[in-house]
Amino acid sequence: MLVIASGVGATGALAQSTGPSLSTYGTPGLIELPTARSLRDGELAFTASLVGPTLRNTITFQILPRISGSFRYARIDGQRSDGSATFDRSFDISFQLLDEGDVRPAVALGLRDFLGTGRFSGEYLVATKSLGSRWEVTGGIGWGRFAGRDTFTNPLGIIDERFETRPTGFSGPGGQVEAGDWFRGPAAIFGGVKYKVSDRATLFAEYSTDTYDRETLTNQIDLSSPVNVGFEYRFKNGVDLKAFVLGGSEIGAQLSYVLDPAKRAVPGGRETAPRPVGARNALAAADWNNSARGGGKVAVQRVLKSRLAEDGLTLQSFELSSTRATVRLENTRFGAGAQAAGRAARAMATTLPPDVEEFTVVLQENGVPVSSIVTKRSDLETFQYAANGAAQSLARASIQDAAGAGRGGELPGAYPVFDYGLSPYVAFSFFDPDSPVRADVGAQFKASFRPAPGLTFAGQFRYPFFGNIEDSERVTDSRIEPVRTNAVRYAQESELEINKLTAEYQFRPGKDLFGRVTAGYLERMFGGVSAELLWYPVGSRLAIGAEVNYAKQRDFDMLFGFQDYDVVTGHASVYYDFGNGFLGQVDAGRYLAGDWGATVSLDREFNNGFRVGGFFTLTDVSADDFGEGSFDKGIRFEVPLSFLTGKPSKTVLKQTIRPVQRDGGARLNVDNRLHRQVRDLRGIELREGWGRYLR
Repeated sequence: MLVIASGVGATGALAQSTGPSLSTYGTPGLIELPTARSLRDGELAFTASLVGPTLRNTITFQILPRISGSFRYARIDGQRSDGSATFDRSFDISFQLLDEGDVRPAVALGLRDFLGTGRFSGEYLVATKSLGSRWEVTGGIGWGRFAGRDTFTNPLGIIDERFETRPTGFSGPGGQVEAGDWFRGPAAIFGGVKYKVSDRATLFAEYSTDTYDRETLTNQIDLSSPVNVGFEYRFKNGVDLKAFVLGGSEIGAQLSYVLDPAKRAVPGGRETAPRPVGARNALAAADWNNSARGGGKVAVQRVLKSRLAEDGLTLQSFELSSTRATVRLENTRFGAGAQAAGRAARAMATTLPPDVEEFTVVLQENGVPVSSIVTKRSDLETFQYAANGAAQSLARASIQDAAGAGRGGELPGAYPVFDYGLSPYVAFSFFDPDSPVRADVGAQFKASFRPAPGLTFAGQFRYPFFGNIEDSERVTDSRIEPVRTNAVRYAQESELEINKLTAEYQFRPGKDLFGRVTAGYLERMFGGVSAELLWYPVGSRLAIGAEVNYAKQRDFDMLFGFQDYDVVTGHASVYYDFGNGFLGQVDAGRYLAGDWGATVSLDREFNNGFRVGGFFTLTDVSADDFGEGSFDKGIRFEVPLSFLTGKPSKTVLKQTIRPVQRDGGARLNVDNRLHRQVRDLRGIELREGWGRYLR
């Protein structure tokens, strides 16, 4: 059971209307059948299709130009003995083998439902060729569900006779990779055509080899022909609507939407223009804020603090000499650390005395210095309007570790810092067998108090007004310690809840090192103590961390009590930036239920902060003991609010989708894990975001 309070949205401005058509399975295709087309690199497609008794909801992500992955959640009516619906989760993957040439067709290889119950499983090799500007022809060979009619002996049988038979069913509790079943059993040929009537209207016809055996046996679908026909219309807002007829008698409909995470809803953004640097001699004339007569450093500091605040930058310390100045600040507005550094440098250039040539901007998180950027004032003056000014300024800038920044020049009143807010929240619960989506809606109060740099006391309190998570009848049937499967009991037995209540200290134990200690009610199900150490050199693609926790299970009312179960858990972590936005992470260690194993994650992050990723966890808990799903896995999305609004913001909307969350591979949820917190302010990320330095 997964409970998350977040959401993901999109706007019509992000729509793509020139890409390939999508099938009822949410992948590039005709009606039911796949084609050898692919989405553009990085695109996300959302599809909902109604086919007889089946409602399929699919998310497809073009991971690389030649590789795409899909997650599907389907509702199938009337499949249980009592006539109720069955819910099915499945994953697909497709590989683009060849691009289309003048004569050669595009060719793709795909696996459908290779990680699920196997209800929709099948494999295919397909080719697609354009004939002029309007016609497109597709043909392929398929196995599994693609081979329901007009089958023949598997040609792969010449390699090994085992390919001629296909095992039935699936092993264990489902969710495992049944690689031994792929491309086995009888094969069949499928094909179809696509005709483009206009820029927005398209006709389809296909010869399908899927006979819908289960649905036919329950008299829920009646196919009198192998031919499917359909019509698609693409609206200007980016929505694609398709209507079709399967097998001569079954009418269906489909809604699709494709967005490009690399493009913002508002091109160029809506932030205010940066402050022009101006000429130093003009600044010298305005000596009311930068000379002894005008108040000297005190006046400069006052004006600088005000100008930085206009850009959402909180000045925490200021040091000034005859030719150098250093500011330490926290960025509360800009998603790119480089843009925050650039705005700070501009504010310094329009405020400090003309003789000050070297600017040092120290970027901090929770009062802890992370990185410093040293630039020359003359470079800022020279490059602020240059076409390639950002690249030239980067070449002359120095990005350094800020471990030794200390507390020199700290502003009076910089501490303590108190922050609070009252807002609504929505907590979701996914994939209950009786209701796929449940939710609670309520009020949330958050507060934090920071008496000194790095030391923070924080709390999050919730009160649900209405919802149906507590109505679930799903109770734990775990064979191991129920550290997550009793999530429904937490909803049922709590009203006002202390979601989190912690004391946290972050610090710099040495050069390129970061530390964190957190104690209290760490999350909704566990309290305890968590300690973390991270080694992350400036400019390095590699970071290494270690975390150890003592966790004790909280009472179901989520107030101040604890249950008897406690555990020592922790992980060693390796983080690596592969470039092109791909981020890898491996966490190996002990999980909450006492099991040992590792979690492998791969995320793709776009320049605007939009992030899509996936993960899986394998531990010494067997598939049978783990239960439904066999092992922990899922996909996740992070959408910066600025992506949707065009306005600078550090707010990020997050959502994780797990097909099933059980107790194996469950990790403690601790806020402010160090790598995610400091990564955007280390050398690689600052350099990759330097295009916004002068914006």
